[in-house]
Amino acid sequence: MTSTPDPHPPLLQSRALRFARNDEPVFGPLDFAVDAGEALLVQGDNGAGKTTLLRVLAGLLPADGGRIELDGRPADAAHRARAMAYLGHLPGFKADLSALENLNFLCGLQGRRPSQSPEHALAIVGLAGYEDALARQLSAGQKKRLSLARLWTSPAPLWLLDEPYANLDLDGIELVNRMVQAHLRDGGAALVTTHGAYAAPPVRTRMLVLEKAA
Repeated sequence: MTSTPDPHPPLLQSRALRFARNDEPVFGPLDFAVDAGEALLVQGDNGAGKTTLLRVLAGLLPADGGRIELDGRPADAAHRARAMAYLGHLPGFKADLSALENLNFLCGLQGRRPSQSPEHALAIVGLAGYEDALARQLSAGQKKRLSLARLWTSPAPLWLLDEPYANLDLDGIELVNRMVQAHLRDGGAALVTTHGAYAAPPVRTRMLVLEKAA
C-alpha cells in the first residue's frame, strides 16, 4: 500500500533537525512545522541556538542531521532562495549606496512582489524622505527599518525574522506586527526569534522553546 502525499503540507517542516559546533550540540533533534497563515515564535536564552536555527533553515549553516522540507519537498538551495526571506542581526546593505539604491539592487538580485515598489516600501516603514540617504548615514533603527522595507518587497512566502524588534521604538514594534499580520493574511508564514513573549506579533502562533545544551 502506497501512502498518498499530503494535499496541504506545511509550508515548512523540520524533522529531527540537529546542529553541533566543534562536536558540542547546539540544538536538536527538533521537530516542528509552520503552516501558511501562522507564525512560529522561537524563544530561548542567549546561547540557546535561536539565531543558529534560523541560519540553518536559511541554508547559511549546514545541519548535522535531520531534514528540512518546504511544501512537502526536501529543501534544496534553489527552493530556499525562492521561498525564504531572512532578516538577521546585520543589515547587509552597501554602505555607500542610498536607501533606495540598496533596495533596487536587492530587488534586482532577489526579485520583488509585483504589487510593491521600493519607494512604496520605504514609505510604509517610515523612511519617506530618506530615499537618497546613504546607508552608512542611517541610525541603527533606520537601518532596521530599511531591512524591513526589503522584507516587505520580497516575494518569499516564508519570513525568518531574527529578533526583529531589536533597535526599534514602540512605533517600530507595531510596524513589525502589522507587517507580519499582513504577510500571514496573504498566505505567508513567519519564524520569529525573541527573548520574551512580550514581543510577539498578535497572530496565530505556535511556540518553540530552545534550551541551552547541557
